[in-house]
Amino acid sequence: MLRTWERAKLATTLDHIVVATDDERIAECCRGFGSDVVMTSESCRNGTERCHEALQKLDKKYDVVVNIQGDEPLIEPEIIDGIVRSLQLAPDAVFSTAVTSLKPEDAFDPNRVKCVVDNQGYAIYFSRGLIPYSKSGKVNPQFPYMLHLGIQSYDAKFLKIYPELQPTPLQLEEDLEQLKVLENGYKMKVIKVDHEAHGVDVPEDVEKIENLMREQNLS
Repeated sequence: MLRTWERAKLATTLDHIVVATDDERIAECCRGFGSDVVMTSESCRNGTERCHEALQKLDKKYDVVVNIQGDEPLIEPEIIDGIVRSLQLAPDAVFSTAVTSLKPEDAFDPNRVKCVVDNQGYAIYFSRGLIPYSKSGKVNPQFPYMLHLGIQSYDAKFLKIYPELQPTPLQLEEDLEQLKVLENGYKMKVIKVDHEAHGVDVPEDVEKIENLMREQNLS
């Protein structure tokens, strides 16, 4: 969490950085290194709902809210700034996020969420399965598959609406909060970035991240 917070502080578009959590142990740790913390309820079903609750508890009003997952310690500040600016420049979108190239070895990993976009840069669909899926059942080495990164920004007005929307079939089937946005007809802007995705999804990822941070002198 500390490393993710430090990376977020380097972004130029963020006015205020807070950690939203329902775990007092995480909160105590974050206060220890100087972060503002907002305690949220255990009933939040995903990060978007947690961001909504945190926003309601903050005194200041914001136009854009960014959800940076705590398990992305190598997130680039430029990506944070990129999704904020892309949302600001797309008045018909209520949500923005980022994708990068999918590695062939991650093609069938359900923890690596895939994304397809239209030719205007708006999301069409997200899936834990490989999309698009070749009828051969194999990964096409020539196709530019895209991996969703664990970061997204929302128009603050839409963030208030999101919890009021009923769960949707695709959202429930894939367990992906972004799909509720798309199923309800809202637009989501997607930027493509060149980034090595190193989220912490399983215990084995921790050692990989620590080794990479040592290589990059970030530890």
